[in-house]
Amino acid sequence: MQTVVSTSPRQKKRPDFMATGKRKNCIARVRLHPGEGKILVNEKPAETYFGRQTLQMIIRQPFEVTGTLGKYDAEINVCGGGIAGQAGAVRHGIARALLEMNADLRKPLKTAGFLTRDAREKERRKVGRRKARRRPQYSKR
Repeated sequence: MQTVVSTSPRQKKRPDFMATGKRKNCIARVRLHPGEGKILVNEKPAETYFGRQTLQMIIRQPFEVTGTLGKYDAEINVCGGGIAGQAGAVRHGIARALLEMNADLRKPLKTAGFLTRDAREKERRKVGRRKARRRPQYSKR
């Protein structure tokens, strides 16, 4: 019987910093480790997953504010909501993972507002309304 030794990237000893980011109905699980700045979102490059330049800018903001752009690789698993909400969740998760990695980065991240979870949620639909607040059209006759 032969013993096979696995050399998968998950078994390498490296410091991982994990955090969760949220925005609307999106949840992003972020794993940071030292590297050359590659960002993978759901096993795809961030440029492919987030097609718009504004969304790509949003997910890089925590790295730019802290001056760590190109120093860490990020593996991100994001689910729920829409593409813009997912970008906000990824930004929140990256900021929290950077904070876990180095507590000195709290001040620039906090002043930029990346550590605050955006609490705005979609309002629930009420009985007798078409949406949360939209009333049925008034009919005089």
